[in-house]
Amino acid sequence: MMAFMAAIEADLRSLSAEARRRHPALKDAAEHAILKLRSSSGAKEIAQNDLVRIFLMACEVKSVKLSVIGLSCIQKLLSNDAVLSSSLGDVVSMLKNHAEIADEVVQLKTLQTVLMIFQSHLYHENEENLSKALGICLRLLENTRSSDSVHNTAAATFRQAVALTFDNVTATELHLIEKGGHPNQPSQSSTPIDDVRRHPRFCIYRSPENVHNPDLSEASAENLSKSGKLGVCLLEDLTALASGGSAVWLPVHSLQRTFSLDIVDFILSNYVAVFRSLVLYEQVLRHQICSLLMNSLRTNVELEGEAGEPAFRRLVLKTVAHVIKLYSSSLVTECEVFLNVLVKATALDISLWHRILVLEVLRGFCVDASTLRILYQTFDMDPRNTNVVENMANAFARVVSSVQVHDSADESLAAVAGMFSSKAKGIEWSLENDASNATVVVASEAHAITLAIEGLLGVVFTIATLTDEAVEAGELESPKCTTSLPREPAGITTILCLAMVESMWLIILDSLSLILTRSHGEAIMLEILKGYQAFTQACGVLHAVEPLNSFLASLCKFTICVPGEAEKKSSQPSSASKKSELLVDQKEGIVLTPKNVQALRTLFNVSHRLHNILGASWVLVLETVATLDRAIHSPHASTQVTLLCMHMLELYLFTHEVSASVPRLTRETSGQYTDFSILSSLDSKLFESSALMDVAAVKSLLSALHMLSNQSISVSSGGLGQSSSLQLSNISFSVERTILILENNLHRVESLWDQVVSHFLELNKNPSLHVRSVALDALDRSVCSVLASDKFQNAELNFRQCGTMIEDEDLASSMFERSVLSPIRYLYTSSQALDVRSGCLKILLHVLERHAEKLYFSWTEILEMLRSVASASEKDLIPLGFQSVRVIMNDELSTIPIQYLDTCIEVTGSYGEQQADLNISLTAIGLLWTSSDFIAKGLRDKTIGDMDTGGIRNVTYDTMSDKLENIQDESERKPTGESRGDNSSLSSVHSNKLLLSVFSIFRKLGADERPEVRNAVIRTLFQTLGSYGQKLSRKMWEDCLWTYVFPILDDVNHLATTSSRDEWQGKELGTRRGKAVHMLIHHSRNTAQKQWDETLVLVLSGITRLLRSFFPFLQTLDNFSGAWERLLHFVKDSISNGSKEVAFAAISCLQTTVMSNCAKGNISVSQLKSILDVYELVLQRSPSYTSTAAHKVTQEILTGLGSLFVEARLMFNNDMYAQLLVILQLAIRRSVVPSESIDAEFGNVQSMYRTIFEVIPMLCPEDHLSSMWPQLLEKLLTFLPGSWSSLGDEKDETNSTAKIHDSEGLRDDSSNAQRNALSDVDLIVPNQVARNSLSPKDAAACGSANVFGEKLIPVVVEMFIRAPETEREITLPEFLHCLGRCMSTRRDNPSGRLWRLAAEGFNHVMVDVVTRGKSDEIEKKNLILRSRLWKEVADIYDTFLVGSCGRVIASGALSAETLSADESLEIAILNNLGDLVLKAQLDSPFDNLERLVSVLDRCASRTGSLPLETVSLLPPRCSRFSLSCLLKLFSLASYALEDSWHTTRIEVSRISIRFLMNRSNIILNQYLRDENDLGESTLPTVRTKELVHVLKELARMIVHPDVESVLSIPEHLKENKSNEKGVGRRSHLLLLFPSFCELVSSRESRVRELVQVLLRLVVSELGLEKLGLTCF
Repeated sequence: MMAFMAAIEADLRSLSAEARRRHPALKDAAEHAILKLRSSSGAKEIAQNDLVRIFLMACEVKSVKLSVIGLSCIQKLLSNDAVLSSSLGDVVSMLKNHAEIADEVVQLKTLQTVLMIFQSHLYHENEENLSKALGICLRLLENTRSSDSVHNTAAATFRQAVALTFDNVTATELHLIEKGGHPNQPSQSSTPIDDVRRHPRFCIYRSPENVHNPDLSEASAENLSKSGKLGVCLLEDLTALASGGSAVWLPVHSLQRTFSLDIVDFILSNYVAVFRSLVLYEQVLRHQICSLLMNSLRTNVELEGEAGEPAFRRLVLKTVAHVIKLYSSSLVTECEVFLNVLVKATALDISLWHRILVLEVLRGFCVDASTLRILYQTFDMDPRNTNVVENMANAFARVVSSVQVHDSADESLAAVAGMFSSKAKGIEWSLENDASNATVVVASEAHAITLAIEGLLGVVFTIATLTDEAVEAGELESPKCTTSLPREPAGITTILCLAMVESMWLIILDSLSLILTRSHGEAIMLEILKGYQAFTQACGVLHAVEPLNSFLASLCKFTICVPGEAEKKSSQPSSASKKSELLVDQKEGIVLTPKNVQALRTLFNVSHRLHNILGASWVLVLETVATLDRAIHSPHASTQVTLLCMHMLELYLFTHEVSASVPRLTRETSGQYTDFSILSSLDSKLFESSALMDVAAVKSLLSALHMLSNQSISVSSGGLGQSSSLQLSNISFSVERTILILENNLHRVESLWDQVVSHFLELNKNPSLHVRSVALDALDRSVCSVLASDKFQNAELNFRQCGTMIEDEDLASSMFERSVLSPIRYLYTSSQALDVRSGCLKILLHVLERHAEKLYFSWTEILEMLRSVASASEKDLIPLGFQSVRVIMNDELSTIPIQYLDTCIEVTGSYGEQQADLNISLTAIGLLWTSSDFIAKGLRDKTIGDMDTGGIRNVTYDTMSDKLENIQDESERKPTGESRGDNSSLSSVHSNKLLLSVFSIFRKLGADERPEVRNAVIRTLFQTLGSYGQKLSRKMWEDCLWTYVFPILDDVNHLATTSSRDEWQGKELGTRRGKAVHMLIHHSRNTAQKQWDETLVLVLSGITRLLRSFFPFLQTLDNFSGAWERLLHFVKDSISNGSKEVAFAAISCLQTTVMSNCAKGNISVSQLKSILDVYELVLQRSPSYTSTAAHKVTQEILTGLGSLFVEARLMFNNDMYAQLLVILQLAIRRSVVPSESIDAEFGNVQSMYRTIFEVIPMLCPEDHLSSMWPQLLEKLLTFLPGSWSSLGDEKDETNSTAKIHDSEGLRDDSSNAQRNALSDVDLIVPNQVARNSLSPKDAAACGSANVFGEKLIPVVVEMFIRAPETEREITLPEFLHCLGRCMSTRRDNPSGRLWRLAAEGFNHVMVDVVTRGKSDEIEKKNLILRSRLWKEVADIYDTFLVGSCGRVIASGALSAETLSADESLEIAILNNLGDLVLKAQLDSPFDNLERLVSVLDRCASRTGSLPLETVSLLPPRCSRFSLSCLLKLFSLASYALEDSWHTTRIEVSRISIRFLMNRSNIILNQYLRDENDLGESTLPTVRTKELVHVLKELARMIVHPDVESVLSIPEHLKENKSNEKGVGRRSHLLLLFPSFCELVSSRESRVRELVQVLLRLVVSELGLEKLGLTCF
């Protein structure tokens, strides 16, 4: 700082001295500034003292010396931050003025000062000042009077200022983003790049919505700092100047476009992060710079001036290249347009130098692997974009293909070869090289072709490089890896490489093959072959089969050249080809040139490199080798090829690294070999060396031989003569070479055997008999060679001597032995030719005869093959196969490993299943029966009683395979020698296993379609169980029950159910009179179903015998419960399967088993419950047979159910008894709900009813089941009419307590009463409404329900009376409700007996209810039930008395006797209500009592409320009923000393007197109105009679003192009542006194007399009888 101040002071002194004479003011200012400077302590105080003003004054003088001093001092102040920001404008203005000075020193100093401003801290302060500073540089740059040094300095200063500007933008903006400096954006990322991407200034430039969003641009501009905004303004102006426009921010009107574009390119190249991170910058790049570049790239118009110059074009292409390389991922659309323009430019008619520039740019993209990768990922792999990389390759290909149309093609190709040669020597050819015009044209064309070839090779090497990267990254397997199985492409690089290969391999192949065909230069030939090798290896690693094969095919084409074809391609050989030595085989027409040798070298290199992954591509290599082989082995082979063959042999041995086993050929030893021997060695070593190759490579080689053979087969099938013979020889060649490879690889034959055999098997499918014969012979030779090999012999010896082997070796030997013999079985099963299949059987027979003792693991395949013979359709093959089976069963049972004996039995059973020959089937069954005797020798002699139940393991199995595997595991735990030793004495384990196998065969044959076979098998099965049952263990019995007995039962049952019911015709015996005569078949066996039913009965009989003989023992089995359940399930299915015979047999089986063991105590509670479950489910199902049979089945079940309950009633609990009730309910339902043929089955129904009503009394609960009485009664009640339609609902009847009651209140007015009466007297036509609205079936159901209900009501009433009091109390409301439903049927069916029985029962029950009374305990527990009870009683009386009694019935509907009996019943019910119920001491609520009294009132209102026109038509019985109800009201309201007047009686009397007074008043008033209306006419007798009875009863009636209070009598009249305590009065007459006064004038004498009596009673009641005139 001291040095700085000293320098400033020195400058001030110099300035003072210089201005001393002419500028005294400046001198004084400088001296004053020196004083200030001395008092300053630092740059900050210097800036505050504003010393810069002194130097500005010096510069304003415009003296060169003073200006230089002032500028120098200002620079020092700027460099030390000693200038205030407020002074920057003056400094810039001064610099602008000094730029006008023509002095070079001043101009240079000015430029230096401008640069110091950009380097100082004042950079951020004022945008306008910085704009002026940059304008100074541009003005000096554009000033034509300035010197070159000033021009250059101005350009450099401007470039550096721009760099400083964008450095500041980078430091400011990106620093804020990385540090999270934006106030609204917290930094939460873990890495700086995450902060950048999260910042609002950051733009995800791949998102189109961000790119083209103007709001986002404005927001981004607002978020930019001053430096960022300055950079945007500068960039926009530079872009505008480069496009030929004018600047907005920079104070300059024009600028060289080249310079402006160069600055823009500089910015784009060096500040990529700015454009990728800031939205506004990216938009300038997208919209302005790209637009500039696009306009500059146009070739469809002639550009004038600077834009059309090559330098500008080159700069434009350079900038475009930078944009594409650096911004292609963000500017996808723009870069796509640029690339498309560049690609199209290669095909346009433009100048050659322009095309070369474009090709150089495109070539640069291709040779840069990273750039090409980005371009391909961005464009070609995005379906929305253009395939620009593919288009570039196409453009290169067009340039390369242009050599075919040029007249100077040979010269151009020679020039291209020369350029490659020069380049190989390090000499590059450029467009600026001096040459003549003609030479330049040719060289330029060659240069263009060279660039195109280099571009294509760049693509090739890029793909190879990326493939290597994928291998290094682990995305792909290395070609050196031993496993060659391709993986699904998962890595990004792998997918990219595959896409590039698939899209461009054909383009590359066409171009490279064209150049390789036409060119003969060594350098270009080597480069192209390198490309071939690189691309082919990449395709191999990527497993791109088609490109790999195509490149290999093209490469193979260059290994052999036919002279005729060579002449067609090139009419004049080049000088290089003339000088080369030609090695020709004239007879074969093959010419081998140096190009062919190099191609062969490349081919062998590729084969060696990719030998593990060539796969099917080996065939291309082998085709070439085969062609050479044919030429070598030709009798016309020439000795000229000796040296070449030696070279090829040495090359082959070198590339395959077999030189250690084969001595390298030399000049001295080559004489020992003839041409034939050398080429034969080349041919044979290819296959002999397979012993040293990797297994995968050997397999690929075998596959190639296989494919070569297939190609020969396809050609020979359509060819004739010599061509066909040649192809057949190729087939023989492939077969012999395959066998040769097999013989040389016997040490690893396991890996190659399947592939070798597949070749022979495929040849066996050839239609040529000769080819099939060769293939069969080859298969025979191969199998024998392997079986006779030392390895197989050693394995067999180890098994024989040691009886054991290591587990891994055992597994390997097993797999190998099976693979050796499996081709025989496969060929037999796959071939349809009879000779081939017969030949296979013969081969198998030969193997069994010669090598049976060596076979241990392949017996399964052998036996399966024999099994397949039994199922074959060829009848001629079955005897051959059965003959082999007989040999095995007769001779090999003692030598076959024990674990395969069960398979032998199964195969024998398969011959029993075959349908071709019945005798063979029966013979096979005989062999099985004989084998069972052999097996039974291994079972221990013991009885069931002696079996140790404690030692038996509890093991269950799900399938037959599990059981056999378990037994096999037990046998395999024993020493292996035992399983391979003598089988003459079997162990118990093996015997059990084999016996299970025999039983499994019996199970299969038990479902045979032939009745002879299945019946014989079923008899044999149960006979075997019966014979050897004493020897069977618990485990065996469990297996027999679960695996054989019950599955056979299920199978036969299923087949019997699903078999046809069509009648069969017997065997045709002949014809009579032209008609066929058939054998008669009994009707019981004339269908398939009937015959299956016979078999099912046999099975059922066998099971019955087993249960009868072994039931006590079988119960001890662990799985007996499951067996018992299956038996019950079978019984259920048998009853419902549609066969009456089977149903009865099943029921008989179950009942016989149960009843025979129940008495002995062998039936448990669970078993008893399971029987109930069966009965329940059977009755739930709808039977498929006739209703008659269904009724019989139901009767049997009910009878058995009653007997079962009687015998085992003590075993029943509540749940079981509830289930018994469900069964009873289901049985009743089936009988009550009739079928459509109910009339035809009426006898069966009646029989069913008798059974039901016989069983029901037997089911009364015992004392320990007393709680079940309610359920029993409720179940029976559900079958009463009214609820029969809901029998199918499975609802709990105890919850059905909600009933809908039709309650009616008091009718105070006569109009309401009249309407009620009219609605109540509607005519009732019996059986009309209901029956007209029902279908015939529903009507029949109703009739059946009524019949059943008529029989049920007396029974259920009797059972209800017998029930205990507590349980009866619970059921009483529902019981009365059901009786009420039956009573309500009178309205629809007056003639029915149902309602009468229900009414009688109701009366009986009500008498019992009222007379018994209720204890306090019951009342406390059943308050709700009692409330519901009286509600139900009220409902029943309301519904029956009001709705049904006293109604008008159509004349003639009922007889007089019936009407009289019905009237008596109505009166009985009415008396029961009025005399018993309402006068008893009840616990009924008040509203129910009021409702019961209202019933009497409503019934009594019928006569009086009818109009005169109608009342005369009322039948007498109706009026009598109404009058009886009225009299009951008088009875209830009257007071009599003999009655028991308890609280309930008093309450009923109060309610009754209210209704009675109202009714009496209505009757009296109605009579008066009718009499007045009729005048002199006489009233109807009914009306008069009713009035008379009312008046009489009123006179007779006495009111209880406690009831009198409810009467509305004035208080002054109550005071005159009698003083006699407890004596009733006639206060009710006072209420009717007005009506009595009116009736005095009645025309009816009887009425007047009765009224007089009543008036006297009123006088007496008022105490006025002794009152006279003397009182006045």
